[in-house]
Amino acid sequence: MREAAASADVGDDVYGEDPTINELEARAAEILDKAAALYVPSGTMGNQIAVRTHTERGQEVLLESECHTYKWELGGLAQHSGVQARTIDGGNRGVIDPDQVQAGYVEADGHRAGTGLLVLENTHNAKGGTAIAPEKIDAAAEAAHDFGVPVHLDGARLFNAAAALDVPASRIAREVDSVMCCLSKGLGAPVGSMLIGTDDFVERARRVRKLMGGGMRQAGLVAAPGLLALENRDRLAEDHRRARDLAAGIDEIDGFSAREPETNIVLVETDEPAEDVLDDLEDEGVAGVAFGERTIRFCTHWDIDDSDVEAAIERASRL
Repeated sequence: MREAAASADVGDDVYGEDPTINELEARAAEILDKAAALYVPSGTMGNQIAVRTHTERGQEVLLESECHTYKWELGGLAQHSGVQARTIDGGNRGVIDPDQVQAGYVEADGHRAGTGLLVLENTHNAKGGTAIAPEKIDAAAEAAHDFGVPVHLDGARLFNAAAALDVPASRIAREVDSVMCCLSKGLGAPVGSMLIGTDDFVERARRVRKLMGGGMRQAGLVAAPGLLALENRDRLAEDHRRARDLAAGIDEIDGFSAREPETNIVLVETDEPAEDVLDDLEDEGVAGVAFGERTIRFCTHWDIDDSDVEAAIERASRL
């Protein structure tokens, strides 16, 4: 990827003249079976651009109560788009069903701005990387479309879901109007995400990207690794196996209780406060993230091999 960055053909992407970015956008659109794609610096920017592009100020956005777009993006819904969040409890897997969409929908009238967008997430980060079946995505999207409401899919780890479910990523995103997927998760790119949809959506999203400071010049330097990342989709099953191995090993240690992961995210419940456990683990050279008062998240990825998993289990057992 460093070599690809160093040798990338570049131009000015603000003017559509960077050949590497143009190639990356065309390839991403092809993989997702959509008309067009837009390269953005981060997944958060991609989600926020999508919300701004799909909605009008004051409208309500339906989304799962622990989804990334609502919980982990600094209130961007309000700050960037001036919209209201109407959250839905997706249960222990983060799945929104059609009945919940119908119950949450608000029709625009003289008193209410109405529902402007439904946001879904797959895999669902806060629920432990749950891989949501395409039929579930279809059903929620159909319910929204019945009301004329567009649907955006936060697919930061979309390719992890596709690997876990053994379906093409395009099948998962088939019924949504836009989808964001990251190149910098298990696919290994150092930076970047893709925002994908119709020609009209991407044309409008490109203007919003400029507004949010995402217009880039010779960004083919960072897009070239993204092209390689898209070819790494098939290796994600290795991360999933290692996550299962990690969870099984951690679960046998006193003071830890690990859920069996569906993809590459391992959630571990701890007897002691998570921050205290993480401090002790860091002293042993093992890194994780607090996901609650007594919950830790571990992730397997490109840079973690079998020996790393074994070492993490052994070092955690010292605690």
